[in-house]
Amino acid sequence: MEEPDTDKSLTDLDSDNVGKILFLSLVAALGGFLFGFDSGVINGTVDALQAEFNSGDVGTGFNVASMLLGCAVGAFFAGNIADKFGRRPAMIVTALAFIVSAWGSGVSSGSVEFVFFRITGGLAVGAASILAPAYISEIAPAGIRGSLGTLQQLMIVIGLFMAFMSNYLIAGAAGSAHEVFWFGFDAWQWMYWVEILPASLFFGSLLFIPESPRYLVAADKEDEARTVINTLSTADNTDEKIADIRSTLQSGRPSMSDIIHKHTGKIHPLVWIGLGLAALQQFTGINVVFYYGATLWQAAGFTESTSLFSNVVTGVVNIGFTLVALYLIDRLGRKPLLLVGALGQAVMLGVLAVIFGTGAEGASGNLQLGPTMGTAALVAANTYVAFFAVSWGPVMWVMLGEMFPNRMRGAALALAGVVQWLSNFTITMTFPIMLDSIGLGISYAIYSAFGIVAYFFVRAFVKETKGRTLEDMSREAEETPA
Repeated sequence: MEEPDTDKSLTDLDSDNVGKILFLSLVAALGGFLFGFDSGVINGTVDALQAEFNSGDVGTGFNVASMLLGCAVGAFFAGNIADKFGRRPAMIVTALAFIVSAWGSGVSSGSVEFVFFRITGGLAVGAASILAPAYISEIAPAGIRGSLGTLQQLMIVIGLFMAFMSNYLIAGAAGSAHEVFWFGFDAWQWMYWVEILPASLFFGSLLFIPESPRYLVAADKEDEARTVINTLSTADNTDEKIADIRSTLQSGRPSMSDIIHKHTGKIHPLVWIGLGLAALQQFTGINVVFYYGATLWQAAGFTESTSLFSNVVTGVVNIGFTLVALYLIDRLGRKPLLLVGALGQAVMLGVLAVIFGTGAEGASGNLQLGPTMGTAALVAANTYVAFFAVSWGPVMWVMLGEMFPNRMRGAALALAGVVQWLSNFTITMTFPIMLDSIGLGISYAIYSAFGIVAYFFVRAFVKETKGRTLEDMSREAEETPA
């Protein structure tokens, strides 16, 4: 039986309140847009960077994956910084890091310089991946928290799409990514500089949003928390809500030790579940499609222009099915979407494994697919993206933002973020090596197997969170034995 929404202070909403909450969620989710753009922009520049910096396969892999090291560090520290100084100040610093990274990546003249600025961007992406879900979950009413949390993933995929589209248009206008475009600068440089515009918008918008009320209560700023809650709700039980939040917190400054279960002295089982979700989202291979899409399709015999356009098509599919997830997540729930998505991804990756494993090699030794098999591969890849977009893409971030108790949310999100980004780094760094050594077919078969693992993991360990307040889940988690 579905549990009623008991988040009384934030559920009696008129249209103005809903509009305010939606606006605040969209501002926080702009971090997701930059997360997606910064992750996807590298896709169209891989070959140009290899030529510009004269790097081999390992060097190219590190140029692409270096950002992910910064992501892991940014995710680890973002939660604790947000617990100590607030969600809003942490997001403002994140916006500035995005601006610096976009500029610096474009002006880099060598791999070392480029890697430095990509790691700076990674710090920002990692922080945004943690801060946006936390902020949105803490201002959203339980009844629409899943949909609002999905805005983060929607903005991520829109950011990816805009990066793909920007790369495609710039490369098309210049002739290729390594040709001169505007003012004597190469096209690949402008691909990075485009990001300065949305990063500046993110920075400016953050100056007009309030702090999370749950952070304010934890920081003993109850008067400010009361003011924020009153702007988001028409209910008259603000003091009761503050007391409810306070009851799920513990005295003292937040720290990493908060992830320890108070009854057993061991790491809380919810933390392990969160870490599992974070890792499995990556080990089903989604970022091989996003980071190496153009390179992958060229390996399959497509031209650079066609490969970049294929990325645009993938971006459209990603956005469309994330919108489907936004509609379904508060209706069907989180767990059913994760289960269906895991199986769907596994099947589609299995199809790709067969297609690429049986593809013929051309005269140059590269994989060549005929028109029929090439079309089949595109359909399978985009169906795989559709399954991801309606399930593991948005739902993992929603779950991480809401499944942890209030007292440990920052610390647990930090650990989950580290695992997610280190898993991402591992996949991204090893894919070029796997491509050369065992081929696309076996590589995709391995990723397909992880989809099966993900299905059984969710079935065994993940609990539904649809329609439940953060405070109710916090109390249940604290009372559950390890």
